[in-house]
Amino acid sequence: MGLLKFSLTTFISLLFLACEGEVSSADLFEIKLDGKKREYFQSEQIEVSINNKKNIKIDRVRYSIDGEVLEIQNNTIKLDIEKLGNKTLKAVIEYEENTAEISKNIRVLAKDPPTIYTYKIINQYPHDIKAFTQGLEFFQDTLYEGTGSGGMAKSFIRKIVYQTGEILLQKDLESPHFGEGITLLNDKLYQLTWKSGFGRIYDLSHFNNLGEFKYGKSREGWGLCNDGTNIYKSDGTEKIWLLDPDTLQELSSIEIVTNKSIFNMANELEYVNGKIYANVWQKESIMIINATSGAIEGVINMAGLKEKVKQHNNLDVLNGIAYHPERKTFFVTGKNWDTLFEVTFTPK
Repeated sequence: MGLLKFSLTTFISLLFLACEGEVSSADLFEIKLDGKKREYFQSEQIEVSINNKKNIKIDRVRYSIDGEVLEIQNNTIKLDIEKLGNKTLKAVIEYEENTAEISKNIRVLAKDPPTIYTYKIINQYPHDIKAFTQGLEFFQDTLYEGTGSGGMAKSFIRKIVYQTGEILLQKDLESPHFGEGITLLNDKLYQLTWKSGFGRIYDLSHFNNLGEFKYGKSREGWGLCNDGTNIYKSDGTEKIWLLDPDTLQELSSIEIVTNKSIFNMANELEYVNGKIYANVWQKESIMIINATSGAIEGVINMAGLKEKVKQHNNLDVLNGIAYHPERKTFFVTGKNWDTLFEVTFTPK
């Protein structure tokens, strides 16, 4: 009799709400989090509950982030998720043969602060002072470079003998397009444009144009790198996009985070052993980003390097980073710098 009375009361309540207008899930339920915070750390355990606004009998609740179901024990969930940043915590609530879905926006940050690194110069090589460097990458022992049209020259891609600066091959990008980052994969060179909304694909042998690809949700073209299978793209926001190597469509993204905030302005990229090394736009530093989670695991202080190159009116910021796998060293330069530096990084 008690159960019948409860169900009848609930039915009348819902019927009354329906007469007033369509009942949404948010009218019935709300996710409540421990301390009413919006920022948490990866792997943190937090108390969670459902605010049952109409006292409806709830049969089951499932929580998830990015489609991954979170295990709940004693009203506590653990934020064991792969990708960090701005997230949507979803709750699927089963009640009286109905299902409701509600959500709450949270921010999941890295649990540890980044390690601070410094650099050591191993060698110095000549670099074209007219090259407004946007991207650097090695293939075998040859250095490939992509530039923008800032400073004293138009945008181009070229391959170089890094020890001497000798240009082996160059292809200019037609105006008004502004060249950005490059990467090499499967005997092809991929080049971004900044605001034109497309990238170019070239063969490595002669830089013949093999086609173009358009951007999807990414804002602009900044940096490119690859892990041997997939391509990563920065766009000046907090996101790094994962691109399909065949179609160049944006499959997913990671957000760049520290233990304190979400970060943006990743420029030129280089992938090494599960980490993305990223120049920070307008800063004398390089981030070491976990390519899976987006956590900034290290920051390399590059202060003082710009003072070691020829000072002139068109001198611009540090940009361009390439890893030489045989030498196990990094090569860095900047926009309109006359020097290419071979360096190593060590914790401070």
